[in-house]
Amino acid sequence: MFKGSNLRLLFGVLLLGGAFFAGVAWKGREDHDQTKMASEAKAVSTGNAPDESGAAREGQPNNNLTATEMATIKLFEEAAPSVCFITTMNVRLDYFTRDVTEIQRGTGSAFVWDNKGHIVTNYHVIQGADKAQVTLSDRSVWPAKLVGVAPEKDLAVLKIDIAASKLRPIPVGISENLRVGQSVYAIGNPFGLDQTLTTGVVSALGREIQSVAGIPIRDVIQSDAAINPGNSGGPLLDSSGKLIGVNTAIYSPSGASAGIGFSIPVDVVRWVVPELIQYGKVKRPSLGVELARQQIVQRLGLEGALVLDVIKNSAAERAGIQPTYRDRSGAIRLGDIIVGINNEKITSNNDLYLALEQYNPGESVKIKLLRDERPVVVELKLDTAQ
Repeated sequence: MFKGSNLRLLFGVLLLGGAFFAGVAWKGREDHDQTKMASEAKAVSTGNAPDESGAAREGQPNNNLTATEMATIKLFEEAAPSVCFITTMNVRLDYFTRDVTEIQRGTGSAFVWDNKGHIVTNYHVIQGADKAQVTLSDRSVWPAKLVGVAPEKDLAVLKIDIAASKLRPIPVGISENLRVGQSVYAIGNPFGLDQTLTTGVVSALGREIQSVAGIPIRDVIQSDAAINPGNSGGPLLDSSGKLIGVNTAIYSPSGASAGIGFSIPVDVVRWVVPELIQYGKVKRPSLGVELARQQIVQRLGLEGALVLDVIKNSAAERAGIQPTYRDRSGAIRLGDIIVGINNEKITSNNDLYLALEQYNPGESVKIKLLRDERPVVVELKLDTAQ
C-alpha cells in the first residue's frame, strides 16, 4: 500500500528560475503506440526507392556502422532489460455507488536493483500515489509494493514478486571518479515512450539541487543528455553500461529538455537503497529543532541556522538549546543561532543539513551557538530523525 506512507508532499518546482523534476509523464502507452505507427508510416512514405537499374538512390541509409555506434548499440541492448516503466494510480471510491475506480496518475522510469525484485525510482515519481505497477522490458506488468522512501534524497524502492530468472539487475558503478566531458547515456520513458535512449556528456560535477523535502542533495551530476518528463527515476550510465546516477531533474523554462539535466550520484544511491530495503527509511541524525526560513535569517542580517522551535524530549531540548519565543510584552525573542558543528562553520540551513550527513544517530557532537550575541557551546548525542 502506498497510502499513509507520507507520500503526499506537494509536487513542485525544484529550483528557482525554471528547474523542474524530470517528472511524471502524463501520456500513456496509447500515445507510444500512435507515435510509433506514425513514425513507421512516415518512414515508408519517405524511404529511398531503388531506380530502374535496381540501385538505391543517393541518401539511402548506410549500414556500415562505426565502432562508436556499435558500442552504443551494445550498451543499450545490454542495459535496456534492467530499465522499467512505472505507472502510478490513484484509487477513487464513489460516495453513492461505493464503486472503486483506479485513475492513472502518471508514469516514470526505474531500474532493477537486485534479483529479489527490488526496483529503484525517484520518490517524486510515486509521491501521492495509491498504487503503482512496474512494466519490465519484456512488456510484462507487475503490481508493486512500496518498500521505503527517502524524500530528502528523492529516492524510493518498490518490490515486485517475480522469479529471479526474469530479472536483470543493473550493474552498479561509482561516481566519485567521474570527469567532465566523459560520455553518458540515459535510458527511460520520456512522455511515456518507453526504452528511449539519449546520449550526452557530463557537463559539470558537484551541483546541488533541492529535494522535495526541502533538504539539499549535493554532488549532483549535470549532463546534457536529453531528459524529459517521464525520464525521472531512470538510470544514467557510463560508457561501460554501469549505473552512475539516477535521472531526477532538468533546468528548463518550458519543462522540456534544454540540455541541462541533473542526476543523483550513484555513490548516494549505493548507501540509501540498502537502508530503504532494510528499514523502509534512511536512518539519519537529527538535532530535534525546527529552523526559521533562510530568507528570515538573511532579512535579520544574521549568519547561521536560527532555531525557531525545539522538539520535546529531543537532543536539542536535553542540551538546553533555546527556541524563538514571544515575551510577556509580545516582543519576539530570537532563539539560538547554530553557527558550527564540531570544527565546521554553519552559515545557513543548508550548511547544517549537509554537515549532519557526516554523522550517524547516537554520535556526540559539539554545537556552537550564538545566544543573545554571546557564543555558547553545547554537547549532545544526535537523535534518529523521525
